[in-house]
Amino acid sequence: MKDGFMVADRWECVSDDMAEILRKKTGAERLAIAHGLWRSARNLIVYCLRQENPDWTDEEIERETARRMSHGAV
Repeated sequence: MKDGFMVADRWECVSDDMAEILRKKTGAERLAIAHGLWRSARNLIVYCLRQENPDWTDEEIERETARRMSHGAV
């Protein structure tokens, strides 16, 4: 483990120090952090899809983004 993160093909994990910081956050603060992470992941998917599929419409981009964000449930 390096600085609280697993490397190579293993899962990353939160360090004890970071876990303590997160425990001290309010529910609203933790929700805001989670939403920011979700929004960043969504924006990254949209950006990559636009680069890989420049001929796709906005609707196609949105549909594929939703599919990927829902792990295929949509």
